[in-house]
Amino acid sequence: MVKFFKNLFLLIKTKDPAIHRGIEIILYPFFKVYIYYKIAHFFYIHKLYFLARFLSERAKVRTGIEIHPGAIIGKNFFIDHGTGVVIGETTIIGDNVMLFHGVTLGGVDANPIKRHPTIEDNVVIGAGAIILGNITVGANSRIGAGAIVLKDVPPNRTVVGVYK
Repeated sequence: MVKFFKNLFLLIKTKDPAIHRGIEIILYPFFKVYIYYKIAHFFYIHKLYFLARFLSERAKVRTGIEIHPGAIIGKNFFIDHGTGVVIGETTIIGDNVMLFHGVTLGGVDANPIKRHPTIEDNVVIGAGAIILGNITVGANSRIGAGAIVLKDVPPNRTVVGVYK
């Protein structure tokens, strides 16, 4: 547990140059929502769905960030600012992914299987970007602020505007 918090503190301090003192990290919405997510995800994978959703809803109210407890999130994930971020249930996020505020990783239908995006490693998604459906954003890609992505993005690409 100590290692988890130490790594989380280091991650946030590294990713956000606006932090002047380490203690500020506990004020960050991402710090709070990520702890809620880890606990809710534990409950979710153990089929304690009500507890998982209860925690994720509480986190949403407290932080303005909605991460479904069924989402799978890799190492060194970071959300800068955070308000308005939505991450759907079947979303898969790789390692070293960074999101800015207002990002939606959402579905386009009620398919009970995989209906949300897969974000591969080392992707940066700009403020207000919307990525919808069972699509993949390839490794090392950049999604510009306000972009709408409706089809697969190959690795090592930069996408702006409407990508369909």
